[in-house]
Amino acid sequence: MKEKTIPMRRCVGCMQSREKHQLIRVAGYEGTLTVDLTGRAKGRGAYLCKDNPECLEKAYKRRALERSLQMTVTAENKDGVFAQLKEMAGEKNE
Repeated sequence: MKEKTIPMRRCVGCMQSREKHQLIRVAGYEGTLTVDLTGRAKGRGAYLCKDNPECLEKAYKRRALERSLQMTVTAENKDGVFAQLKEMAGEKNE
């Protein structure tokens, strides 16, 4: 019987490959970023580690989401998404 493969994705912050369920997907569609908890939102997706706030900082400084999603993003939208991601990471660490 064939073994089931586990989907792997790469974090754009730390550049490590992890299992898909260990990462958070950020979707970019028509110039806006959204945090995609379901994994089915429209648009191109980029992944960040759920449990590592350092990945968020690295991705923000390096503009990794914009580069990975191949789009320009407004500063307000980018700051809002990163604030939401930091809240989610803070809930996990408490």
